[in-house]
This record gives sequence, structure tokens and C-alpha cells, in this order.
Amino acid sequence: GDFGGQGRVAVEGAKGFGLPLTRRLLARGEEVVDVPTHLTAVGRRSSRSRGKDDPSDAITIARIALREPGLPRLQESHLAADLKLLVDARDQLVAEGTRVRNRLHAFLLALAPGYRTETGALSNRGGLRTAQRLVRAGQAADPIRARLALAGIRRLKLIETEAGDLEAEIRAAVAATGANRLLAVCGVGPIVAAKILGETHDVGRFLSAAAFAAHAGVAPLPASSGTISRHRLNRGGNRQLNRALFTIAMVQARWDPQGSAYLARKRAEGKTPPEARRCLMRHLAAVVYRSMVADAATARHDPQMGAA
Repeated sequence: GDFGGQGRVAVEGAKGFGLPLTRRLLARGEEVVDVPTHLTAVGRRSSRSRGKDDPSDAITIARIALREPGLPRLQESHLAADLKLLVDARDQLVAEGTRVRNRLHAFLLALAPGYRTETGALSNRGGLRTAQRLVRAGQAADPIRARLALAGIRRLKLIETEAGDLEAEIRAAVAATGANRLLAVCGVGPIVAAKILGETHDVGRFLSAAAFAAHAGVAPLPASSGTISRHRLNRGGNRQLNRALFTIAMVQARWDPQGSAYLARKRAEGKTPPEARRCLMRHLAAVVYRSMVADAATARHDPQMGAA
């Protein structure tokens, strides 16, 4: 598009399906902005043309880029996905572990009723060893369930090992970024920090804490009409960042005096518990943003820091 004589290329999903194209454009020195897919979906619905094809999609994306001056501008550093790949791989292992564990619980209900008093939630090696003993004790009566249960136990042990290896790699990668101020925020451990850094890519592409909060989906949306002034929950934004901020908020609500005091203050103002929690998440988005900005400034002054 033509923006006052300066060319700009708008790419839908620049860090997803549009990643190869984005890399080629950046290599040519083009200015590239990332257009979120949910904006193009809205633009497509409001278009006067029916159906979906590449030319109409291109027009929709160009119109969004023209009317949305705050779209993130990309650099090659924004596309570095190592942390995100590691965290996503760990998340997938955790999700797989949950599915295997649920199946194992179902098998144990038939093989060894009342097993939970001995095994617990099957969340550690000791519980899995006990489950293995109980399964073998009932193997003769129900060999198929026993065989599948033993396979599940072996898979859970392997998942635990793989997840542990990934977590060690994530800790090392986060330490190499020099994200000391981010890690100092109560509720931010290496895994949460890696999720935030991996999803943010480069905090410099956000012009303010408000822009970062909007990207994370924690900035409430205005829903006022006439004399009524109100806001509603924002269900958009980056849901992984939103999840990370939710985790930090829950930790602070339980363990940090400042976080619990903030929630109590919002409750005293008449807000419901979910509303107070959302206020805390919005506040924490600004805290996280300022921490990342400070870490980035430190890395610029000390090139050895942040050289992942």
C-alpha cells in the first residue's frame, strides 16, 4: 500500500502461514505489518462481496492495514521462534500426559477399585509404580485392560522424561535472554517467562503498555451506550499471553501481599471476583511490559545479555 510515499506490505498471519513470505519480504528490505486473522474475518463479513477468494482477501487485508495504524511492524528478530517452539512442544506433552492419565484412571477403576487411596493422582513416579503393581495383581482377571494400562504407565514415564528435558532446555534458553526483571515478577517462572517471550517475540514492536495489554486480550473493550458507561470482556487477543497473565494473577492472588491487596481493593469498589481478577491481569500486563522493556534496554547496553 501507499502510506505517504512509504511502501508497506500487510500480511495476514505473518508468523504462521505467512511466515515464508514475510521472511522473503523482510530480506528485500520491505516494511511488513502483521494483520491478525480475526480482523480479516471481520472485514470479510462486512465486505459487500460474497464468498472468499484471494483477490477479495487481499483487498480486505489492505483496507485493514490502512485503517489500523497500530498493527505490529515486523523485523527478522520477531520471527525467531525457538522459545515458542520449545514451550509449545512442552504444552503438547503436558496435554498428551493428561489424556493418557485419564485413560489410565478409567482402566484402574475396573482393575483395582479404590486404587486412588494408594496411587493418588498418578502425577509422580511413586504413584505410577504403585499403579503398575496393582495392574499386575489384576492382570489375570482382565488381561486386555491390564496390557493397555501398563502401556499407559510406560508412556507417562516417557512423557515425564521428555517434558523434564524440555523444561531444562527452556530454563537455559530463558536465562540466556537476560530476562532478569521479568523473572523477578512474582508468579513468573522460567516456563511462564518463556511463554511470554516466545509469544511476544520482541517487546519493541509494542509502542505502549496499553498496546501490549490489547494484544494479550486483557484490555477491556468499551461497550457504552447513551448515558451508560461500561466495558466488556475482551475475548480476542493472543490467548497464550492471556493464559500466562492469568497464571501470574492466580499466583499473586494467593502468595503475593500486593496482588491480594489489589484484588481486595477492587472488590471493595464493588467489582465481582471475575472483574477484580481481570483488573489484576490488566495491571500485570503493564508490569510485565515494563519488565521486558527494561530487560531489552539492558541487553542493548550489554550485547552479551540476551544473546540466545
